Amino acid sequence: MARMTRPLPRPTDTELAILRVLWENGSATVRQVHEALAGARDTGYTTTLKLMQIMAEKGLVVRDESTRTHVYAARLTRDETQRQLVSDLVDRAFGGSAAALVMQALNAHAASAAELKEIEEVIEDYKEGLK
Repeated sequence: MARMTRPLPRPTDTELAILRVLWENGSATVRQVHEALAGARDTGYTTTLKLMQIMAEKGLVVRDESTRTHVYAARLTRDETQRQLVSDLVDRAFGGSAAALVMQALNAHAASAAELKEIEEVIEDYKEGLK
């Protein structure tokens, strides 16, 4: 797991859609990403290309230029990105309170019994780590 000295910029919604494709595939060409997004977004190939070039400049993706067709991969894992986004959200919207975030999340979106069990397990693991 790569440690960054400072967090990467927060991805936009469109950049997150691209990152989801890369997380699913491990790496992909612009054409592969464009085709994966074609059903959900009405954007041209050149728009996808430009977005991925910008994402490379921001450090959100890495580009392998060793072949004629450049292959892109997410710089951070899905978990690392989600942790960074949640940390930012907790700080900005909830004054640093993880409890407030969890309570609002559960009030806003109903959790299944399986999800509640998983949340309870995470809390128990967290408590064990504090001992």
